[in-house]
Amino acid sequence: MENKIIDVVSLTKKYSSGSSLALDHINLSINSGSIFGLLGPNGAGKSTFINILSGLTNKTSGKVNVCGVDLDEDPKTVRGNIGVVPQEINIDPFFSPIQIMDIQSGLYGVKKNMNRNLEILKDLDLLDKAKAYSRSLSGGMKRRLMVAKAMVHNPPLLILDEPTAGVDVELRGKLWDSIRNLNKQGVTIILTTHYLKEAEILCDRIAVINKGKVIACDRKDKFMQLLDEKELRIDFSEPLKSIPKEIKKYCIEKNDKSLTLKFKKSKISTADIIKIFVEKKFKLREISTKDSDLEDIFIKLLKD
Repeated sequence: MENKIIDVVSLTKKYSSGSSLALDHINLSINSGSIFGLLGPNGAGKSTFINILSGLTNKTSGKVNVCGVDLDEDPKTVRGNIGVVPQEINIDPFFSPIQIMDIQSGLYGVKKNMNRNLEILKDLDLLDKAKAYSRSLSGGMKRRLMVAKAMVHNPPLLILDEPTAGVDVELRGKLWDSIRNLNKQGVTIILTTHYLKEAEILCDRIAVINKGKVIACDRKDKFMQLLDEKELRIDFSEPLKSIPKEIKKYCIEKNDKSLTLKFKKSKISTADIIKIFVEKKFKLREISTKDSDLEDIFIKLLKD
């Protein structure tokens, strides 16, 4: 049986009388050791949920349990079990990474003999910059330093709020590697992101929040099964005079020498379609395919 690191029951937040619910009776469980994706449009309630977990916002009602500790009974211990990396970069430009982390360690009461700051910097590929001014770091390095800062007290749970916002492709990949390495060390990670490919690559379980409600929550592979559509584009060596009758119902676009088909993989395979064209003596020049991805699923869920 998998151990739950977070268990939320009927969590509700209302900011003022007469306003709509920012969180509307949310029920959510997150397993220890997972990378959990929390998706949703702006204003959906993601930040409110994170702020309640980290103690920045008081809930209106409901139960929150983190690492077996009830938030109402022992909020200090709950906060100590969580490291939060906000979307905004918040570091002193005149301090070095190791100074920033040592100060943060002091705030958490970490004893000198328990200090792992150099080890954390090494894990995040920042050890060679430990004594450099933080203002000299690149954008990607500053993002990783924010992660390092959140890990000084060795929390079992790390919350990353839009960790790769504004980061280029190369640096994004490095940050993904850092996230995976932390997870391999046993850190449970909650990831909020608008970059859906990020959730698809990193997360093993995903929840979608919209208008304060969890509208879907499941394993990533189950999410990917929600849409089994596939697009197939075929370019031909000669102009198309006709389309096989078995294929017509799948056609969404036809040009002089190309055809785009959309079909459900559970109904017919790419190989079956190609076989039909080959048997009917069509001269194929090039074939390309596109599978449904998490973005398609996300858009579909928000429309439902």
